Amino acid sequence: MSIERLIANNRVWSKAKTEADPDFFARLALQQAPEYLWIGCSDSRVPANEIVGLDPGELFVHRNVGNLASPQDANYLAVLQYSVQVLKVRHVLVVGHYDCGGVLAALRRPGHGVVDHWITPIRELAIHHRAELEALEPERRRNRLAELNVARQVQHVAANPLVLQAWARGQGLRVHGLCYATENGELRDLGGSVGSPQEVKERFGSDVGAIDAS
Repeated sequence: MSIERLIANNRVWSKAKTEADPDFFARLALQQAPEYLWIGCSDSRVPANEIVGLDPGELFVHRNVGNLASPQDANYLAVLQYSVQVLKVRHVLVVGHYDCGGVLAALRRPGHGVVDHWITPIRELAIHHRAELEALEPERRRNRLAELNVARQVQHVAANPLVLQAWARGQGLRVHGLCYATENGELRDLGGSVGSPQEVKERFGSDVGAIDAS
């Protein structure tokens, strides 16, 4: 598909939006006020806004290979800080997906260049859960690791000082773990959303500590 075709598609989309809601873009231009931050995979089959039926301006999005929430990733940290401190989102959605190429690469021998370095946390997770994963059929193994990775990233988000400071301030913020099925387009809630250090401890058995809001 050529760039010209994409621009033509954009014109059709823009016209349809304006016809359905003449003030849509005027409203959107004034301010973005999303309630949700989506931390998802870069996979082109997982279009964040469309999956949850939200318009532009309603979902703040950060994507990378394997939907990682790495405390060493400055891009992710900048997005998280802006979302929590400026936009004051109420929900952080960590969204993995089944049939994930990054997860599959983590289960195979290294040989993917820079990607191998990026997905090291997923490979380490697979090693930690080796006994559980090796008992499963290959497809289920891959999908189970995707779920385990989502749970681990929820823990990383919940342990981040930016989130702990928000909770200490009394800011209403919850972190959720979801997984998207590419074969039918459905989201699965993996359960265990957390909205305080105490809930993190109850859900994951780990104490993220206390942060002074001042």
